[in-house]
Parts: sequence; C-alpha cells; structure tokens
Amino acid sequence: MILSKSTFIDKILIYTRPWALLAGICVVLCSCSNAGEEGSAGLVEQDRITRSSACAVKDSRPVLIKAGQFAMGSSAVYSEEGPVKTIMLDAFRMDPHEVTNEQFAQFVREAGYVTTAELPVDPKVYSADVGSIPSELLLPGSAVFRQPTGGSPNDSDWWEYRPGANWKMPYGPDGPAAVANHPVVHLSLGDMQAYADWKGGLLPTEAQWEYAARAGGPAVTNQPSNANTWQGVFPIHNEGTDGFEGIAPVGCFEPNAWGLYDMIGNVWEMTNDLYLPGHDPSRPKVNPRGPSHAQARNPANPAFGIRVIKGGSYLCAPNYCRRYRAEARSGHDMGLGTSNVGFRLIYAQE
Repeated sequence: MILSKSTFIDKILIYTRPWALLAGICVVLCSCSNAGEEGSAGLVEQDRITRSSACAVKDSRPVLIKAGQFAMGSSAVYSEEGPVKTIMLDAFRMDPHEVTNEQFAQFVREAGYVTTAELPVDPKVYSADVGSIPSELLLPGSAVFRQPTGGSPNDSDWWEYRPGANWKMPYGPDGPAAVANHPVVHLSLGDMQAYADWKGGLLPTEAQWEYAARAGGPAVTNQPSNANTWQGVFPIHNEGTDGFEGIAPVGCFEPNAWGLYDMIGNVWEMTNDLYLPGHDPSRPKVNPRGPSHAQARNPANPAFGIRVIKGGSYLCAPNYCRRYRAEARSGHDMGLGTSNVGFRLIYAQE
C-alpha cells in the first residue's frame, strides 16, 4: 500500500471522517504493500534538540563510491523490484549516514526555512472544498505511527495525522523534542531539495542508492541482524532485540563494506526518481534515471506522482514488510512528510 496525503483527502471526501485522512497517509507511511514513525513554525531553538549519547559516527564527510556495475533489482520477493538488469554507474560521493536533526537545524537557522509540515494544509492542492475536510486536518502537522491496541490489521489504525507534529517535534507538541543525532523526518520532497540546494548536493537516483547499499555484495532476502527493523509480529509486538523500538541515532550499527551507515532499516530514504511499479526493462544501462512524469504511475492515486523510497524502516518485519533490503522499493508522496522517511545526499566526485 502506498500512502499519500492526496489519498487521505480523497477518503475524507468520501467518508467525511477525520480518521479517513489517515488511510491516505498510510500509503506513504507504511510503504510496504504488505508491511513509519513519528514535527512548529519558526527557526529551531538549539536547546530544544537533545542528543543521544549512544552511537557515534566517526566521520560525517561524504564517502567516495567508485564507478562500477551491479545487477539492479530482484525477482525474489516483490514483483515491483524487477526485472533485474546490469547497470553501470559513474563514481559519486555519498553522505555516510542519513541527514540528522542537528544538520537540518543548521540549515533552518541559516536559511530561515520553514518546512511543509509547519504550514497549514492547502485544500486547493487536492481540489477539495475546505468545508468538506475536518478543520484539524488542515492544521500544520504530519503523520505519526501509533502501535494499535489489539493488533488491528487495518493500516488506518496504525497512523494518526497529528497537528503540531514536525521535524522538531516528531511525536507532536506533547511528545519529546527531536534528538540531534536521529535522522530528520517529517519532511516533504521540497524540504529535502531545499536542504540539498543549500548543502550543494542532490538526492540520489534509485540506481545510485541501491548500488551504494549493496556495496558489492549479493542480493539478500533475510531480515538483517545489523539494522534497526521490527523484531516480532508487526504491528502487535516489537521485541526490540536490536536495541531499539523506535528510530535509532545514526551510526548505531556497523557500516556496510563501503562505509555507509543505516542504508537498511531505521528510516526509509528518499530518492530523486519518480515511481513506477517495476523497473522499465528498456531503461538505459549507464547511469539510469527513473521514469518521466508521463511514464510514472501512482497505483493509489494516478493524479499525484510519487517518488521512490528505499531501504525500509524500523517498522519492517518479516510478516508484513520485507523491504529491509537494498533491492526493495516503494513509493512516497512528494508533498507529505512522515515519521518514517528521511534522506541522505550525493555529491559530484572531487
């Protein structure tokens, strides 16, 4: 199921119930089709952001990813991951970990930036009559995962559109503030691109991301032991045997063979490619990019394009979301920030 704010709005118009908007959000938040996490106006105050003493990345400088080739995609788990094709890529540099709250806070302070989740929802974007949408769903906010009581199988029970939730207050105004060395979440594509412009980087293509995540290794299907994922039956019980039941600070697990942390699990990561269920077999073999706007397709709502996200999150479990793999992919609404999606950047080779 692919979650998007547009789907959320559509269902509100159909059912006229506040929780219906959540069903749309869940398409992006769950991002698993059989598998999220937990944002106020103005510049962030540094003392509002705490720091976890656990885990530490030794070096945050971009890592050189050498040119090479690999077999992109998989036919082993989900159909949208294929067909497999040998891809060749030029060298690039990549952030060793997801962009953190601390890094994003510096951007906000220097640029005076306000994120999408800190602004009221504009119903005109969704061709909706403002009177048909519950007022609380037009307030600034974002979607937060909530573990359902009784193990409800309905994904609309797993997510809540929470006014006041944003990157600084990831669980809403009544929850704890963002942790400095946690991945920044609750950002829209526009927020990520604004940070990338400020930083002098780009969002990776899906091919670049998958190549870097594989790090020269083979495709895998098993749940990894060195990543922040869901242990137990989702969404009923998370055993937390990896040491975390929610988002972890960056760098808590060993990096892959190329020195990149948390490419798998923790939070999904945004790419620069539009989404199409399955790879285009005719895509270029060298430095491929995703489909054009005309070719891209959002199965949940064809009127709104979505971007490819990769790597899975701490909500992925064997019984629901086996997307804790480099080849795994899903779609994400470009205008909706959620609590289980972050990003990292790539840069030109020096």
